[in-house]
Amino acid sequence: MNFVIATHNKNKVREIENILERVFDGFEKDNGGFSVITAEQLGIGEIEENGRTFEENARIKAHALTGRGYIAIADDSGLEVDALGGAPGVYSARYSGGGSAENNRKLLRELDGVPDNERTARFVSVICCIFPDGREIMCRGECAGTILREAAGNGGFGYDPLFYYEPMKKTFAEMSAEEKNRVSHRARALENFCSCFPKMNPIN
Repeated sequence: MNFVIATHNKNKVREIENILERVFDGFEKDNGGFSVITAEQLGIGEIEENGRTFEENARIKAHALTGRGYIAIADDSGLEVDALGGAPGVYSARYSGGGSAENNRKLLRELDGVPDNERTARFVSVICCIFPDGREIMCRGECAGTILREAAGNGGFGYDPLFYYEPMKKTFAEMSAEEKNRVSHRARALENFCSCFPKMNPIN
């Protein structure tokens, strides 16, 4: 099985590959394995994300990779903060107009004065998979947490240093890659996807 991932974010590619290796473990042994390439490797530039929901954006990106004989996988993900009415949501990556550090600073400014018990949030990931024959799988994963008042941890990326996951008493940035890939929103979306995938009788 040959997958192409619709992202230029090397961190996302690494996460998706690691999670696919884990959740496809048994499937891989029985079906000849799988390979993963990226949109960049196919010479495809950045894909415009103009959808209003994670689902719309994931579908837009997956469709941009169809017609090349690969099973296209696109992830759209972001952070929803309850006190901000769900913002930054689909605009998470471009929330401040700058990079991750600027996004985190803006998020903390927007939450200035919000009590700890009202700083609830969730990471959301939506996976859209489109097969060469046009069939589609759409799966969603969420991970609930709270937004800290200052960053903690040096790992991860994006909003990970501010996102505190209560069951493990750590931010995503304080977790090892293995720990994060077992509880993250992306892991949950991909696990849902992988439970649906064999039922589709995938084309190799």
